[in-house]
Amino acid sequence: MAEKKNIAGKPPSQRQLRVGEMLRHRLSEVLHAADFEAKVLKKANITVTEVRISPDLRHATAYIMPLGGEHVEKIVTLLNDEVPRLKKISMSGLHLKYTPDFKFAADKSFDQAAAMDELLASEVVAGDIADLETPEGA
Repeated sequence: MAEKKNIAGKPPSQRQLRVGEMLRHRLSEVLHAADFEAKVLKKANITVTEVRISPDLRHATAYIMPLGGEHVEKIVTLLNDEVPRLKKISMSGLHLKYTPDFKFAADKSFDQAAAMDELLASEVVAGDIADLETPEGA
């Protein structure tokens, strides 16, 4: 599996990973308890799958996926409109030097995993795997 890299081309630091995970937990709690005006957000069960934070800890991207994957783009747009309110709620009580600005984005890893499963289940790959499993001398 390829190692994730930040904008500078380096893997995330231990601090970036720790702050990102802390923000992921906090955003999950806030999204679960928040009272949204939009019906789509009220009905959606949103999972925060990952939060990637910049090396200077000032910018973060929260990757989300609603249960069932329905209305993803609309939910992302509505959440990005709610960022100032969510930022105020979610960042209260955190002891960080800077309060990171964040945005929401759809998590495409589920689509990539489904495409990989489909590829591995294809007849061409299954034939190649069967060829590797049969001993050549038998």
